[in-house]
Parts: sequence; structure tokens; C-alpha cells
Amino acid sequence: MTTAFYPGSFDPMTNGHLDVLVQALNVADQVIVAIGVHPGKSPMFSFEERAELIRASLQEALPAKAEKLSVVAFDNLVIDAARTAGASLLIRGLRDGTDLDYEMQMAGMNRQMAPDIQTVFLPAGVATRPITGTLVRQIAAMGGDVSAFVPASVLQALNSKLKR
Repeated sequence: MTTAFYPGSFDPMTNGHLDVLVQALNVADQVIVAIGVHPGKSPMFSFEERAELIRASLQEALPAKAEKLSVVAFDNLVIDAARTAGASLLIRGLRDGTDLDYEMQMAGMNRQMAPDIQTVFLPAGVATRPITGTLVRQIAAMGGDVSAFVPASVLQALNSKLKR
């Protein structure tokens, strides 16, 4: 069984994240979405909220594959967390050339530290390329409409969090 490890902050889960997650489920038997938890950062959503939003987003988009998903937290090196989880693939989404340059460096370093774990780059779909969690948070906080950028469950959670 092939296990893929898809790390990120997912604060909040976006349609871009969901696009990459769906692709990852097409190349692996199981996908572990790994939410980075850093004590010095104050995310909009707690780990538990983000984990539930990830599960709900996949359930909305692809209910038949929901059982192939698990969500964990990590606070160490991604490659160490992937190894602990038993993953053989590390999933990284790419939006543009800037992402590719950065991710190639990371993939090279990760391969040196863990040659048994293969990095797989998955391109974001055309409609999801400009989406970032940071921009979604900023637009939502300023009263903008982010419904085109996030799954319905995330939109509801954002509106609730921002008291709309």
C-alpha cells in the first residue's frame, strides 16, 4: 500500500489544497494530510478545526475516497514526520515557477536526508493557481467574497469565525 504525506498549514483549506489532495488520492492508496503546528504562530483555525475542515472538504468533493484520508499534526521536520507516518511519497503542490524553484531545493534536501521518501510534485489546476490561504484570510477579513476560493464548509467556517 502506498502512503502519501501532504504537509502544509491548511489555514484555511482552499480549493487549491483540495485540488492537490484529490490528485494525491489518484496516485496513492492512502493520503495523510499533515498540519504543521508551530507554537509561535497564531493560526485563524485551531488544529482540530482545520482537521475537520479538511475532512469535510474531501467528503463534499469526493465522498468515495474519504476513507483513504487521515489528518495528523506535526511540529518537526516534514521528512521526519513523513517517515514516522510510514509514508513513501511526499506530496507538494505547485502553482507556478516560483513554487517550483523553492520546492526543488526542498526536494533535494529531503532526498539527502531521506532517500527512501520520494517527492511528488502535483500541478495546481488553472482555476486554483492564484489561491493562497494567506490571501483567502486577508480577503475574508476585509469582508470580501472568497466563495470561489474555498469549499462550502470552509466558507461557512470563515463566515462564522468572522461573525458574518
